[in-house]
Amino acid sequence: MTVWETAVETVRNCLEQGIREFVVCAGARNAVLVEVLAQAETAGHVTLRRHFEERSAAFFALGRTMSGEPCAVVTTSGTAVAELLPAVIEACYQGRPLVLLTADRPARFRNTGAPQSIVQPDIFGGYAGSGDWENWDRRSPWHVNVELEEEFEVGEWGGPGFVASGASPVWPRLAVSALARWLKDDLYLGLVVMIGELEPEDREPVYHFIHDLKVPVVAEATSGLREALAPFVLPDPDRVLKAEPPGKVLRLGSVPSGRFWRDLEDLPETDVWNVTRSGWPGLARETHTIHAPVGQAIRALGEVEQADDALDYLVERSRRAAETDELLQAYPDSEPGMLRTLSHYAALGSGLFLGNSLPIREWNLFAQWDRPIPETRANRGANGIDGQISTWLGSSASKKDAWCVIGDLTALYDLAAPAMLGQIEREGRVLVVINNGGGRIFTRVPRLQAMNERARELMLNAHTQSLENWAAMWGMGYLRVTGQDDFDGLEPGEVPLLVELVPSEKETAAFWEKFDA
Repeated sequence: MTVWETAVETVRNCLEQGIREFVVCAGARNAVLVEVLAQAETAGHVTLRRHFEERSAAFFALGRTMSGEPCAVVTTSGTAVAELLPAVIEACYQGRPLVLLTADRPARFRNTGAPQSIVQPDIFGGYAGSGDWENWDRRSPWHVNVELEEEFEVGEWGGPGFVASGASPVWPRLAVSALARWLKDDLYLGLVVMIGELEPEDREPVYHFIHDLKVPVVAEATSGLREALAPFVLPDPDRVLKAEPPGKVLRLGSVPSGRFWRDLEDLPETDVWNVTRSGWPGLARETHTIHAPVGQAIRALGEVEQADDALDYLVERSRRAAETDELLQAYPDSEPGMLRTLSHYAALGSGLFLGNSLPIREWNLFAQWDRPIPETRANRGANGIDGQISTWLGSSASKKDAWCVIGDLTALYDLAAPAMLGQIEREGRVLVVINNGGGRIFTRVPRLQAMNERARELMLNAHTQSLENWAAMWGMGYLRVTGQDDFDGLEPGEVPLLVELVPSEKETAAFWEKFDA
């Protein structure tokens, strides 16, 4: 088989699996794949985007898979392939159909030290499958490594030449009878439902499920139900649940970001059930896990009996919420105070992406409660801060008025991401970077506060960078917000807007001192 025929067959196999979007990182070794894909795009069979940096491209492709459809990132050989690993790990733990189409030098070059030649087969270990397409479950990463000679003659692609399989993701057998019994038993122990990120189709069944149970809820913003379930949501769950742990916890969706979820590692007396599309229990201790689309599992339960608030968690809900509101008003230029104001603006957008570390935790605690946001996403697979802007751009590529809120170190991790701005919807797009001068989340971790001054300095990664020139580099508008009056200039437009939020360090410290008291 010639190099051209190999490339054509490879692309046709991808199309047969329903892959219609490709993010191309071009190089000499994958040039023949690029040519075939370009011909396929001209014929109207695929959508192509390009990027010069593989790591960012892979996270962008990961964002595209959040629609439920697969997306492939295409690379040349060598370390270009290794750059995909962070996004592959995230896709694995999210359960997303990210495809890695990597060009390789022929096998005879492996372990020779020849230029741009590394051992690429199985480079992603257990994080991505490979081999026969029929073994792909369509809900996890898949690696296609193609050995190619560099020289080739351009031919005519000639069209797909196949019928797309139309295969759906493969799920384990769904069995919910044990969970149905558990929801009825020993309710005097106290039942709390913790809701992580949900797919859009899961939200309505979960909403009605909670209204039937009438139990206290810890609802992440990424659930899409934080505001809609406000009467049942604990406003400061980590504090409340740590003071009096419940006997039963039901987690729906992805792993929660709050501290209490980690505290469950040391609370074996609290019985935990998970219903999650990723299949990961999220804890190292014993739990019960149903691996399925959340909405499907909830519907399979049928009618559930009212469980109520056995431990009276909700009794203090209004008082604690009022205390938080008073603190936000007293310290408006603190980081939480600014985030509360920002959340009113972001609620007018079409969707929101939240960065890990402090932003997602502070949003869950302090964002407004009045207006639901249509869709909120985050990378909560491995919980890292890598590739956040790229994933946002991918997940919202076709949407106007898309918002993203991240931290400063997260932005510095992903400086190449805006290279995609010219290939996606730009209107009304707002990127908010909370610039508090470093990794301030580490000042919130009690065990790290006992470290010596030099160690704390190393943990913080303090900096004095401004992002104004970065915004100009990529053709973004720029707004610096250092106080409440500056929000008056927050007006999304035809050009993407970078908002650099610089909270008062003094007010932030005072806020947290009283909030934690």
